[in-house]
Order: sequence, then C-alpha cells, then structure tokens
Amino acid sequence: MSEAETGRPEAEGAGVPTWPRLRQILGPGLVTGAADDDPSGIATYSQAGAQFSYGIGWTMLIGYPLMCAIQQISAEIGRVTGLGLAGNLRRFMPRGTLGVIVALLLLANTINIGADLGAMAASLRLLVPVPMPVGIAGFAIVSVLLEIYVRYVRYVAVLKWLTLSLFAYVATVFVVHVPWGRVAGQVLLPHIQFNSGYFTVVVAVFGTTISPYLFFWQAAEEVEDEREDPDAKPLLEAPEQARRELRRIRLDTYIGMAFSNLISLAIIFTTAATLNVHGITNIQTSAQAADALRPLAGEFAFTLFALGIIGTGLLALPVLAGSAAYALGEAFGWPVGLAYRAERAKAFYGTITVAVLVGALLNFFGLPPVKALFWSAVINGLVAVPLMAVMVLLAGSPRIMGQFCIGPWQKLFGWAGTAVMLFAGIGMFATL
Repeated sequence: MSEAETGRPEAEGAGVPTWPRLRQILGPGLVTGAADDDPSGIATYSQAGAQFSYGIGWTMLIGYPLMCAIQQISAEIGRVTGLGLAGNLRRFMPRGTLGVIVALLLLANTINIGADLGAMAASLRLLVPVPMPVGIAGFAIVSVLLEIYVRYVRYVAVLKWLTLSLFAYVATVFVVHVPWGRVAGQVLLPHIQFNSGYFTVVVAVFGTTISPYLFFWQAAEEVEDEREDPDAKPLLEAPEQARRELRRIRLDTYIGMAFSNLISLAIIFTTAATLNVHGITNIQTSAQAADALRPLAGEFAFTLFALGIIGTGLLALPVLAGSAAYALGEAFGWPVGLAYRAERAKAFYGTITVAVLVGALLNFFGLPPVKALFWSAVINGLVAVPLMAVMVLLAGSPRIMGQFCIGPWQKLFGWAGTAVMLFAGIGMFATL
C-alpha cells in the first residue's frame, strides 16, 4: 500500500522481500482470533443462534472491521515500541488508573478461565465418563505446566495447531441442514428486534468478540516474537524493517479475525439450523449446546461440537492467563514473557498459575456458569471502552510511535469500535 493509503511514510529497505511465506505471516493474530472463540464465546454464539436464528449473524459482519482495527492497533503498538500494551500504558497514564484497569482485567480473566474450565470438563464428560472435578483439575494442571515448561517457540507452534480444532464447527455446519439462501437474506437484511432480550444478546456478542484480554495478548506476542528473532528489533530502532513487519501484522490480523468470525458464524448457523428450528431457545453453556445437538443433528455433529469446545478451551486458557500476567507484570515492571525460564520470571508465571487455579476453584464454590459469564462481560465492558480510547490515542502519538503513528482509516475504525463498545456497555446496564 502506498503512503497515501496508509497515512504512514514508506520505510526504507526495499530490498527486503515484500511477501513473506504464509507460515511466517500467521502468528499472534491467528492465535488471538482463534482464542476469541473460547468455550464461553461458544456459549454466547450458541445462545444467539438458538434464540434469534440466522439473522443475528449481522453482528459478525459489523464486528469484523472493528475487531481488525483494534487488534491491528494492539499489534503495532507492541511491534513498533518493543513493549506490551501495559508497558506503554504505564508511560501514558497515571499509575493508579492503570492499576484499576489491570485489576479488572485480572478479575474478568480469572472468572472467564473458571467458566471455560467448567465447560471443557462438562464437554469431556459428555464424551467419556470423567468426573467433573477430575476434568477441571486435569485441564488446569496441563495448561499451567505447558505454559511454564514448554519452550516459547514450541508452545506457540502448539497453539497454532490447536486452532485447527475450530474447524470442527465448520464441519458441523455442513453436517446439519442449513438453508443458505435464507441465511444470506436474513444476515444481509436482518430483522432487528427492539426489545431487551434481543439487545442483550447483541451486547453479549459484541462484548465477546471485542475483549480486552485479546488486546494485551496480541501486543505482548508481537514483542515476544521480536525478541525471539535475533535479527529483529523494535521498529523505532530499526525502521528499515517496518514495511515488511507492518504488512505481516496487517495480513496476520485480517486472516486471524476472519477465521474467528467465520467460526462464530458457523456456531450461530449450526444452532439456528438445529436448536432454533426445534424450539430450543435457551442455551446457558456450550456443553448444553453440544448435548442438545445429539438428538437433532446426530452423533457425529454432537461429537465434533464437543471436541471443538475442548480444543478451543486448551487454546484459550493460556491466552486468558497469559494476557493477565503480561498486563500485571508490565504494570509493575517485572520480567515478563513466555520465552523466559520460570526461575527468571517467577512473578509472571506465578500470576498465570494463580489465575488458572483460582478459576478452577470457582467451579467448586457453586458459581453458576451463566452468572460467571455475565459478570465477566460486565467487567470487560467497563474496561474495554476507556482502554480502546487510550489505545487509539497512544497509537496516534508521535511521542510513543514515532513515524509509525496509525493512519486516518485505523483511527476511524478504532474510534468506531470504541463507540460501539460504549453503546453496548450502556445497553448492557440499561437492560440489567
């Protein structure tokens, strides 16, 4: 893209190959997008499809460019400055304000981890007779051990492979009967209902799709990848690398968010074609959605749906726990990063461990999954709007980004996403 299109000066280094290979492009954006479809998100999309059928899919079309814009801003902040999101916010806002944001993020992520662990264990129990406590404890322990003891490069490769588990939902949508002509009509010309039930689901979908933990994770992983490459440096220090890296970030983010929204649509269409058609309109957990599919869509569709919940949970847990640890560690100036050995970043890995274990324990204190998701969404709504606004300002600041400030289109979509989340938050509180 030219300078006129991007709003940025063209960096030097024309001799650098312009188009990297696909495996070099797909990284933080792909993993971030896939982690957005965690078991809690699956429950939200299942409820949306079951209650309001195919027409609710318009939210994915509207959300895609907004999601791309804010995630691209997150990634560029990390790659340009060599610091994660909280590390930059520490330079940009009062310490107390940052502390409140990080504390709310940690609380929301821990609740979300608990809900995801419960959904994974419930899905496993649908497939094999494993007691819930054993499933919850097993998934929690495996997730923590992998995140602490597997070398970063290998661990990221594992996360990339886990994204394939989400294709279970693409397969499922083709197993059930979906009237594609009707779908296209309802998505492109939706019948919007002006009532609290419809608005609550719309708010929940946007709140699930655009979530603060994704901002922190993608920015932090850009920093991790830069540190792992001996030839790479923050773009402020090595502007000659900018053209290739900014293009890679753009493609990685667009593909990752498209993948995320495609899976979300597949879940909505699957539940609309099965549950909604048969009058089942109240789905409270992802495991309940999977179980409800069994008599309606057959054993194969049920199994795919349940396995997808487990696979995406294994992908989402490290992202939820890791984003909280990055935010807390950067806010306090600790050594942070999955590339560090455990003994060099004890507080960072300690945060990951505590977040997962506390999340697991929430399942043993009778916290209902629906209430867990509700309060997680409320907290995320409180954090998202001011955080997104500050991110757009930060990414447009020459003091922070130097010559790599975001262009006018990114600002436009960044502010549009902030406005959507603001109205979603107002709507959430109005319908309490």
